[in-house]
Amino acid sequence: MKINVVGFYKIKKISKLEKNKNLLKEFFSKSLVKGVVIISSEGINGTIAGKKNNVNKCTNYIKKKFSIKEFDSNNFSKIEYQPFNRVKIKIKKEVVPIGLKLTPLQKKEHRYVEPRNWNKLIKNKDVTVIDVRKPMEFKLGTFKNAMDAGIKNFRQFPSFFKKLNKNKKIAMFCTGGIRCEKAANFLQKKGFKEVHQLKGGILNYLKTINKSKSLWIGECFVFDKRVSLKHKLIPGNYIICSACRTPVSTKERNSQKYVEDISCPNCYDKLTKKKKNKLLMRKQQKNSLKYNLK
Repeated sequence: MKINVVGFYKIKKISKLEKNKNLLKEFFSKSLVKGVVIISSEGINGTIAGKKNNVNKCTNYIKKKFSIKEFDSNNFSKIEYQPFNRVKIKIKKEVVPIGLKLTPLQKKEHRYVEPRNWNKLIKNKDVTVIDVRKPMEFKLGTFKNAMDAGIKNFRQFPSFFKKLNKNKKIAMFCTGGIRCEKAANFLQKKGFKEVHQLKGGILNYLKTINKSKSLWIGECFVFDKRVSLKHKLIPGNYIICSACRTPVSTKERNSQKYVEDISCPNCYDKLTKKKKNKLLMRKQQKNSLKYNLK
């Protein structure tokens, strides 16, 4: 059975957050759709998954509920399994925390760059290309010549950009586009003259641009069971380490420090013997349960 996965966001004033949280959770549960949705007074952001008709029902419900004609960005893909365990509806002060709220009037359509025009822009030597995601995401994959902002928490974003020349051309990108919405607006408020952002983010680029013409190197991290995606949004080769919750590549899984469900090269030397034994015990219990179920 194919599962449809849809990621979306919309910058729009939303009120009655607690009431809407409960209504969304109830509707999603009845529709057998799982995923994570964040609602804030400044908008909505989420990724949901389920059967095609059920996912369509949920996205249409969101649009009707919040009077949304079209999402600011959305991406679609299919997968053989459900990438979420449950449905989570979260209320946050901001859809992405930066300490700066965004309104629809502050969105600048002219700064969006379509995937088909992105390569030409970032090949320009006068353009500073910035990956505004976390270092862990950058490590899995990024665009050629992109700079790692080194932001472990998005609230650190303003301090990073104090180092940059306001007269330089900036091209920024993130997974689905919403982090760039906040970042680009912040920069323009701070006097940066020319700021561009990849429309729909990396996911839109990977779905749209053929691998033979792509400037993307590696895989794109996503916050669900797929872990990483490749071109055409096909699930990648990474898995999550049970001990440290970091992505583990195929190469790293060939290391002696990788022990399934216990450790990986990123955490092997940091784990205490007590912690390793605890993880080993949990693994044995899990395997015993599987055996009993058979």
